[in-house]
Amino acid sequence: MAQEQSGYPAGCVTVEIYDQIYHLSGEDAEHIRRLAELVDARMRAVAAQGRTADSLRVAVLAALNIADELSQAEQAGGGDARLAYARAASLRGMLDEVLEDEQKTGS
Repeated sequence: MAQEQSGYPAGCVTVEIYDQIYHLSGEDAEHIRRLAELVDARMRAVAAQGRTADSLRVAVLAALNIADELSQAEQAGGGDARLAYARAASLRGMLDEVLEDEQKTGS
């Protein structure tokens, strides 16, 4: 699902999320791969339950599901809040990149 590609800057990881290819960068390629797999799985679960094929709506609903899980974990005291916020910011940044790319390509 994910691989490092030559021709792209160091630290760039190519992942596939919901049948779309994205070139993401970050310090920890394996972490990016795991996040991409999580987002892909969540989008597919949302799409399987929903009535929409619109990938933007599926992405937003998946993001809301992930945000809800994060919120519940914070309320339950499930770990360091700063780490949770950092991870949420990372996910939010990736989602912003994906949505921006989707708007540019019109897919």
